[in-house]
Amino acid sequence: MSMLTRSDLSGVVMTPENIRTKTLPLVTNLLVLVVAFGLSAAAVYGLGIGNWVLVVVLGWFLYLIGLFVAASQVEGRRAARNRAWRSLIYSACVLAILPLASVVWTLVSKGIDRLDANFFNTSMNNIGARDPNGGAYHAIIGTLEQVGIATLIAVPLGVLGAIYLVEYGRGRFATTVRFFVDVMTGIPSIVAGLFILAFWVLIVSPWFNDGQPRFSGFAAALALSVLMLPTIVRSTEEMLRLVPGPLREGAYALGVPQWKTILRIVVPTALPGIVTGVMLAIARAAGETAPVLLVAGGADAINFNAFDGNQSSLALYVFQQAGDASKYAPARAWTAALTLVALVLILTIAAKMLARRNSLTR
Repeated sequence: MSMLTRSDLSGVVMTPENIRTKTLPLVTNLLVLVVAFGLSAAAVYGLGIGNWVLVVVLGWFLYLIGLFVAASQVEGRRAARNRAWRSLIYSACVLAILPLASVVWTLVSKGIDRLDANFFNTSMNNIGARDPNGGAYHAIIGTLEQVGIATLIAVPLGVLGAIYLVEYGRGRFATTVRFFVDVMTGIPSIVAGLFILAFWVLIVSPWFNDGQPRFSGFAAALALSVLMLPTIVRSTEEMLRLVPGPLREGAYALGVPQWKTILRIVVPTALPGIVTGVMLAIARAAGETAPVLLVAGGADAINFNAFDGNQSSLALYVFQQAGDASKYAPARAWTAALTLVALVLILTIAAKMLARRNSLTR
């Protein structure tokens, strides 16, 4: 048996191509999978203790055990543990995707029946229980107006509040503001609706309506802005903290005032992340039902004036149609839900695309 010398090894490079290890064959992997699910089906149906769901769960558990044993014999225990944990991670990913896929399939399959021009061009005004027509045009208008007004209110306040916390906030007051922002992040939406109902609808609105309280889309927008505000503050604060300190120091060294440094350097640098947080807050507000139900009242007719009279939204429209006794109402509810999810999905995709452009995360 010859010995390798140093000169023989001088041209050898340790790369993945010339490193060879034993791996578990694919055929063996598939065989373990078939045997595991076969034993699971035999045990579940033979003993009569469950259905196909238990077969899948027990079969996958047996497959992980069998895979670990087989891989230990071929690849070693270390590689077997790695393969088993990788399979668990893949399983968790599949379990996380399945509910989302189920929701999307259900919405598309049941909401496509009324996905027509009549649904998007008509309202529910003068639509009876036996009328198959009727749409969500009024609800779409209400959602766009309410979310738009809420965005105009919450974005300036949220961004300015985050700038204060990052650039100026020191001491107990800043700590108190952060604490209440964190608390507001988790409040239920119905609490925001009750707050606007007690403050705006019952106290403020009578001043402008001859002493009579009045529901309006603007009141719903106020409630939505309360829900959007903490999300915008927290996301903007985190984005501003990611701006490198040398950028600020360089501006200060050149004699640039702090307010101009924030306006011209800090905010533009963090802008993609700020926009992402704003769009996520908008997506949440678009799907809220309780605030609109409490302070906007809902309406079957089209109301373009968000400051006067009842107004509906897509989320409220889904709630009302789901509880309607008409046989045509469920189809309207599913289509409105599909429209709402499509709107939120578009906003989410746009937020992800903006996040990819954020130079701070590259």
